[in-house]
Amino acid sequence: MATSKIKKGDTVKVITGKDKGREGKVTSVKDGKVVIEGINQVTKHTKPSQANPQGGIVQQSAPIDMSNVMYVSKGKASRVGFKMEGDKKVRYAKATGEVID
Repeated sequence: MATSKIKKGDTVKVITGKDKGREGKVTSVKDGKVVIEGINQVTKHTKPSQANPQGGIVQQSAPIDMSNVMYVSKGKASRVGFKMEGDKKVRYAKATGEVID
């Protein structure tokens, strides 16, 4: 599989959907979807368990498709590209030219 353009810990901006325009930090990336803290909140009914003995209704962040978010570089939404720096492949923000990692 190709290297992912969005990684855990990145700050991203939602570009479409009910949370359009909101920014947050990526908490997980899996199968082309990202979970962003505080964004795309859904209500989930849970049974009582060891972790939550009361059970009940809880709010949690649901996954969003990776194509619906953009990386934020210096407060500006940017596409992400790859380039070789020496013998290392690095991600960089196309809007600012800044190397991400």
